[in-house]
Amino acid sequence: MDKLIFLDNGATSFPKPEEVYTFMDNFYRNYGVNPGRSGYDLCMETGELVENTRKMMTEFFNGTDPNRLCFSYNSTDALNLIINGMLKQGDHALTTTLEHNSVLRPLYHLYKYNGVEVDHIPFDSMGFINPDDFPKKFKKNTKLVVINHASNVIGTVQPIKDIGKHCRERGIPLAIDVSQSAGKIPIDIEEMNVDVVAFTGHKSLLGPTGIGGLYVSEGIEIRHTRAGGTGVRSAVRTHLDEYPYRLEYGTMNTLGVAGLYAGVKWIEKTGMNNIHEQEMKLTTMLRDGLKDIEGVTMYCQDDLTNHISILLFNVDGLEALDTGTMLDVDYNIACRTGLHCAPLVHEQLGTAEIHGAVRFGIGPFNTEEHIHTAINAVREIAESRKK
Repeated sequence: MDKLIFLDNGATSFPKPEEVYTFMDNFYRNYGVNPGRSGYDLCMETGELVENTRKMMTEFFNGTDPNRLCFSYNSTDALNLIINGMLKQGDHALTTTLEHNSVLRPLYHLYKYNGVEVDHIPFDSMGFINPDDFPKKFKKNTKLVVINHASNVIGTVQPIKDIGKHCRERGIPLAIDVSQSAGKIPIDIEEMNVDVVAFTGHKSLLGPTGIGGLYVSEGIEIRHTRAGGTGVRSAVRTHLDEYPYRLEYGTMNTLGVAGLYAGVKWIEKTGMNNIHEQEMKLTTMLRDGLKDIEGVTMYCQDDLTNHISILLFNVDGLEALDTGTMLDVDYNIACRTGLHCAPLVHEQLGTAEIHGAVRFGIGPFNTEEHIHTAINAVREIAESRKK
């Protein structure tokens, strides 16, 4: 395990900072009770951490009201709350071909079973969406635009501010999925003209799995599509309308909240720009090394401006799965192969027909030695195809 080279940080960050492990262990041993359900000291102290994390994440996205920061289990959970809570029969939604299934599938279900219209805007040859394509697709019944901020497949960061400007001019709410970008690049929802943001804690926020959430700007309302316990006003028969209870149901993952808190604190201490700069330095090194290997095809990697540290490639003549297996078995390199839960990206790239591609995802604990090893491994795999 010590020799494992983990290049699957697009799926989840690993390892986590040591501070995250320590904080979670201490928290659960000493404060692992249910917050907001009773008035004893331990319960109050646990609730204080939850509220401090709520405030921290609100500031992280430059929100204004911590009560409108609602915790969920991951970004898929948050996106389901957003999509199902903002669209109804007869509405129109606009999204892109860059999306993860956490957006594609809820939208498809609404299209199939509830009569919601959905349009998908394609990306260009460099992997970017043209903001001016959005007004061309707006309709009178367009009620939501939802976009992946940074692609989990090709790593391109979309021009959200310009897209959001078009949405604001038409009064159409804009929701963004920041699963890959939060923790790597700054996200200011006010500056970016964003109304709702969905995040997960276990990727670049360096927390554990099972925690995520959404921030809902003032003036934007999301219907609650679930109901359950909140710990307050228990005599009320219907689920509460006020935030954060409006979008939080039952006992939350307090251990996950603790890990998220510790992960973001580590990012603040280390410096987000420092993390991103180092990751992109390694990504550039990896891209340049693979570019020189005959028989390797990369996708949307010519210019790494406005990218995060994700790189997609294939070795000619090999299924992506086979390349990934050789990287794992022969070189102890962990990566991700296949369609990456984003089938429309691969359909547009032409890689769906060959069952996807290989994705390297670089994180804050990767080193130049890891990158050199990965380049040499891919070179040897590509050269073995010539024999």
